[in-house]
Amino acid sequence: MAYRRTERVIQRQAERYSAIIAAARQIASESGMAAVQIVPVAVRAGIAAGTVYRYFPSKTDLVSALVAAVAEREIAAVRRASDRAPGPLSALAAAIAVLAARALHSRRLTWAVMAEPVDADVETVRLSTRKAFAAELESRIGAAVAARHLPEQDAALAATALVGALLEGLIGPLAPDADDHGKARAAVQMLTLLSLRALGVVDARARGLVVQTSLPAEEDAA
Repeated sequence: MAYRRTERVIQRQAERYSAIIAAARQIASESGMAAVQIVPVAVRAGIAAGTVYRYFPSKTDLVSALVAAVAEREIAAVRRASDRAPGPLSALAAAIAVLAARALHSRRLTWAVMAEPVDADVETVRLSTRKAFAAELESRIGAAVAARHLPEQDAALAATALVGALLEGLIGPLAPDADDHGKARAAVQMLTLLSLRALGVVDARARGLVVQTSLPAEEDAA
């Protein structure tokens, strides 16, 4: 009986944690990271502020957890798309396209998580997030190089450059508006094509990969 009570407590704690992160994510998506405060998050999650403080003693703790949770979710989506691809070069194209599509679909959240000014402690978590995205692309680039689909190159440096290019092109201050679904899709395809060309894929092959790559539906990118 004691074991069952403990199991229920653990489950309830996990559910509350998930509810808090979900509420914080919704607020960041709507109003940016500055709006992610303990009390509004508690109200959105339908729990007491004191309960949130038990899980996250400060706003910095909450925001850091949110950044980590969003990154984990996005990297998992990129990995699923890549793993379904028929070959290493298709997997790379899928990784780039899905990363770009999801970032653009959740542009406000992506800006909040990746670029909005934050405290130094959160910036450390954000740096880890960028490294994780770069590492995922690096593995795909390395596999394509090993299979001789790409010329020899520094996969780590190339991946880092791609992450920077994608973020700047999608959510940076110079990024074009892409609220229209057709324009957003065109932007994702253009950035995927640009990335493949930069990695050494000949133009005709790069265009073919972009056409073949399936982009996530809007509900999947949320």
